[in-house]
Amino acid sequence: MKYKKYIKNAPLVSEIGLGAWQLGENSGWKSMSELEAIAMVNKSMELGINFFDTAPNYGHGTSELRLGKALKNFDRSKIVINTKFGHSVTGETNYSANIIRESLEGSLKRLQVDYIDSLIIHNPPVEYLNGNNNPHYEILERLMDEGKINAYGASLDTYADMKLFMETTNCSVIEAFFNILHQDSALAFDLAQEKEVGIIAKIPLDSGWLSGKYNAESTFTDIRSRWSKKDIITRSNLVKKVKDIIANENNLAQSAISFCLAYKAVSTVIPGNTTITQLENNVESANKPLSKELVKKLEDFYQNEVKHLNLPW
Repeated sequence: MKYKKYIKNAPLVSEIGLGAWQLGENSGWKSMSELEAIAMVNKSMELGINFFDTAPNYGHGTSELRLGKALKNFDRSKIVINTKFGHSVTGETNYSANIIRESLEGSLKRLQVDYIDSLIIHNPPVEYLNGNNNPHYEILERLMDEGKINAYGASLDTYADMKLFMETTNCSVIEAFFNILHQDSALAFDLAQEKEVGIIAKIPLDSGWLSGKYNAESTFTDIRSRWSKKDIITRSNLVKKVKDIIANENNLAQSAISFCLAYKAVSTVIPGNTTITQLENNVESANKPLSKELVKKLEDFYQNEVKHLNLPW
């Protein structure tokens, strides 16, 4: 495992992190038992992963609970935990500044820790991003002064949102929607490096499409049922083209993760894992970097064939 800079006052983070959505009970994908969740965290640590991304609403709090229980057996000073604010354990969405502290205290209790390395606002509407117009950031700065968080940021999807956020706040972290089929956020990577903002690459496998296991005939009954039949056919055709581009390089999933790691601004990538085998394969991606030529081909493919489609999440 390789490690990269994330934020000040925190250890270097593993290039591959563990996205902990799936650790929660009834997580909306494949539900995991507590024993399976703890085994997943233990195996992650064994493989060198030290970055864990969770949120209060993942499994209605059970992701944080299980992650906290598992990590209790390890040295906290070597672990980096990112959690969120904005989506509650009950599933409600509330970005009011006056409940930031309450949300954080709940996360601290469930995770069984006395500080969070980074607390990010969970996919906020654009009106909450301007630090000059919102009280959130004064509260977050105060929580840093109190030692309850080491850094703050937001989970964002576009270059425009990332630019606004970095230019008007003292954020240190952005969890960016970034993969082969969604490259808009990369436009903000130079600014992130200039301002020393750590980038967490989320959804690197495009909700499973870049794992190669779906096609034009695939159907979905979980959260992915948001895709229309047209969306499914479009994505299927694009994935076929990506496979042609990578040819005999790594397998599709590993290439997709390696693509994200090809950018210096990216501190860590958080693919989801529902099995230990998937976890091991994702970790192996860090040992199979893509050539500069292949990265350029994938960038050109996005610019020429994907960008204008405005693919829905």
